[in-house]
Amino acid sequence: MAGGTWTSQNKVRPGVYINMNSAPQSLGAAGDRGVTSIALTLPWGPSQQIISIAAGQDVRDVLGYDITAPQLLLVREALKRAQTLLLYRLNVGVKAAATHSGLTITAQHGGTRGNSLSIVVQANIDQPGKFDVITLLAGIDVHRQLVADAAGLKANSWVTFAGGSTLTTTAGVPLQGGTDGTVTNADHTAYLGALELYSFNTVALASTDNALKAVYAAFVRRLREQEGAKVQAVLENYPVADNEGVISVKNGVILSDGQTLTPAQTTAWVAGATAGAANNVSLTYSAYDDAVDVATRYTNSQIEAALLAGEFLFTPSNGRAVIEQDINTLTSFTPNKGRAFSKNRVIRVLDGIANDIKRIFETFYLGKVDNNPDGRMLLAQEIVTYLGSLQDNAAIQNFDPQADVSVIPGNAVDSVYVEVSIQPVDAVEKIYMKVTVV
Repeated sequence: MAGGTWTSQNKVRPGVYINMNSAPQSLGAAGDRGVTSIALTLPWGPSQQIISIAAGQDVRDVLGYDITAPQLLLVREALKRAQTLLLYRLNVGVKAAATHSGLTITAQHGGTRGNSLSIVVQANIDQPGKFDVITLLAGIDVHRQLVADAAGLKANSWVTFAGGSTLTTTAGVPLQGGTDGTVTNADHTAYLGALELYSFNTVALASTDNALKAVYAAFVRRLREQEGAKVQAVLENYPVADNEGVISVKNGVILSDGQTLTPAQTTAWVAGATAGAANNVSLTYSAYDDAVDVATRYTNSQIEAALLAGEFLFTPSNGRAVIEQDINTLTSFTPNKGRAFSKNRVIRVLDGIANDIKRIFETFYLGKVDNNPDGRMLLAQEIVTYLGSLQDNAAIQNFDPQADVSVIPGNAVDSVYVEVSIQPVDAVEKIYMKVTVV
């Protein structure tokens, strides 16, 4: 299903082509969400593939550690607000292995976590002639099986077995030689190629590499403008993107345990929080979960300059680190794309409309409804109903179902032209008060 923006009605593929524009104005005047993604270097887990992890899920069998382990810091940060994390392990590494009496034991995945595995073989007390073969992870029993000989051994989530015949008891055979390997920028490119096939709201880059930032920004811009997938990327210190699809995190935070997170690390939380925020919610002054301070403090003039530059930053407030303003990097405003497009709450509304109407069209109308007055009326009513629900949820306001939706024939016999006028609701962020003492 194609999508994106359009200049003239000359598209070849069936699809929904939507231009989001502001009504001309003075420049001087002031679907389900929750899916984020990140690519990380990890010591265990399936390599170079997308793994879907739900908030609250036990990840030990997949990633080799409990979610509270320091090795999974950014996984934990992303899932503080996101419902689902599409995780990609960038590195492959070398698999840990061991041999015992002709039996070869190999870790399921490359990485240093494999070095924490060991195999115990002991005689079963209830069935003479049979053995309990126990897989231990850092001394904890994670799998056991009862077999008569090596031929009966089955692979589990942690190790595979090969060779050998008769089993001999052992108090523990440690696996060794596991390494994490290295990662190149080409691995990130492969990740983005895999991610493009999934539905998601945000993607984070936990890196300071400017070359990678440019790749991620271009990826998101292409998806938004050419593929019709309205997503956002969260990068550290990259306001040069100047695009509503890119959020640039300026500073980090300090967690309650004293750990300091860099701006690159905080991109995981920001991406999760942005993905998890409903289209009728602003993250302005929302507190970073479990943070007690910001890593770098700025003066009032520095904060104002950062906001004007399209930078997303944290400021201290009563023992917390809060988002100063929920904005993206767009600063080059035009009559067709005004200041409101720099506010992420507004973008969530507009992106939701684009994604949802695209989904509604391809699910219920594409190739199924006649392009005649009755068919176009059905489509118009569908859009009216949808926008009405957004108004009920305070995502938009002042919607007039009679005047704000128009569905007319397009230039080709199989196309329609839709015009929608909406006014997204933003949160109250500035209060101007006059107090008169009498």
